[in-house]
Amino acid sequence: MSGVRPIVGSFGPARLLAGTEFGRLDRARHSAVHGRLPALALDELITLTRQIDLRGRGGAGFPFARKVEAVREAVRTTSTVPAVVVNGTEGEPSCLKDTALLLNTPHLVLDGAEVAAVALRADRVVVGVTRDDVLESVRQALDERPPTAVEITVEQLPERFVTGEGSALTNGLNGGPALPSGRKVRTSDRGLGDRPTLLSNTETFAQLAAAARLGSEEFASIGTREEPGTVLLTVAGEAVVESPIGVPLTYILQMCGMTVGQGLLVGGYHGMWLSPDVSAVALVSRESLRSHGATLGAGAVLPLPVETCPLGETALVARYMAGESAQQCGPCVWGLARLADELQALTVVGGDAAHKAVLSHVRGVLGRGACSHPDGTSRFVASALKAFPEDVNRHVHGGGCGRPVLGVLPLDGAGVDTSKERLQVDWTLCRAHGLCADVLPDVIRLGPDGYPLSADMPVTREQHVNAVRAVRRCPALALKVVG
Repeated sequence: MSGVRPIVGSFGPARLLAGTEFGRLDRARHSAVHGRLPALALDELITLTRQIDLRGRGGAGFPFARKVEAVREAVRTTSTVPAVVVNGTEGEPSCLKDTALLLNTPHLVLDGAEVAAVALRADRVVVGVTRDDVLESVRQALDERPPTAVEITVEQLPERFVTGEGSALTNGLNGGPALPSGRKVRTSDRGLGDRPTLLSNTETFAQLAAAARLGSEEFASIGTREEPGTVLLTVAGEAVVESPIGVPLTYILQMCGMTVGQGLLVGGYHGMWLSPDVSAVALVSRESLRSHGATLGAGAVLPLPVETCPLGETALVARYMAGESAQQCGPCVWGLARLADELQALTVVGGDAAHKAVLSHVRGVLGRGACSHPDGTSRFVASALKAFPEDVNRHVHGGGCGRPVLGVLPLDGAGVDTSKERLQVDWTLCRAHGLCADVLPDVIRLGPDGYPLSADMPVTREQHVNAVRAVRRCPALALKVVG
């Protein structure tokens, strides 16, 4: 299926998104923007990626050089030809950066995969995707590229949260179910076709292609000394921006016309909520976020508007994550469902018993799953309890916070009854910016003074996603979805 097409832009010099302001880069425009792609020997590849500290940009942040070294060692041991897999599945609803790359600059991603494959003497590269439009974009790019000794293909897999887990991706590409194996087998030892496989996500290979052209010194001219380069961030589930590493998170939000609101979710639905105070000092940096107990993960940055219930929003995501279970172990199948139930009970009914039940189930699934899905979901819920203590206290002791649950976090419509929704305008806040009408022109009509003609507008199920986008785009926070 095809989802939201992300808005793209950059703050500072663009590297990965260079040239995309004019739309998709075909092969000719790609070559004009980025220039010739050099070949790297294996030792040169490892040295370069060490010097720039290139890490996986899909969540875990594992050093890319160590992945390459692991594949090299496995090839020496088994005397088999390795393979390369590009993870472009991006099952996280709050992330669109890999989608943005594959829709707008697919050749940069393919260049990075080709550089790695040639260095490792791999004979095959497979790009795993889920969206129809991404599949078509990559196919078109492959048709535009000249033939090489490395066979590059693209395969479509089911669109699920867990599809992007390493073993799930390789299982799916090998013809099996795209589900985590539950076995601690490294892809570098046995992946595509049971061969040693270098697997990393789309942005990582795009960064590699940029570094191969720039060299380590020029690559490090942007970013920080410890973390050079740029990073792609998905802001509010709709805009993909390229930013130098080391800038304040609040600067990114300001440039997107947003504020932290009640708090900031960083790293997506396996990430962590940050309070406004922490958000104000946190930087776009692994080290900065680590010092606050968080991680950049897959690059999702989600501000929470002040008019919605934090616990209710977290409960919707918890329910969605329970539904995305791989259905292979008790903590994932039963534990996450119970955690979602208890969090919903705390949100709606409240009480100390419900609070204790949530804490018990948060602890109960940790470290017991066949993959990281239960752990990531548990940490996400736990971080909400920590980041919104006053809201939690109101639900435990005061009968709730009194705010509706607007469903502002991207879930592809999951978990929200959108059949009777309405979009409402708070006239005391509205400043006639008009951005909402750009997002939802079939619902919001502006008068000659620039203000919406109505303060209460029905929203159909099909319009739900754009209605939520309109709420998030409003700089004055004057909109809300109710129903």
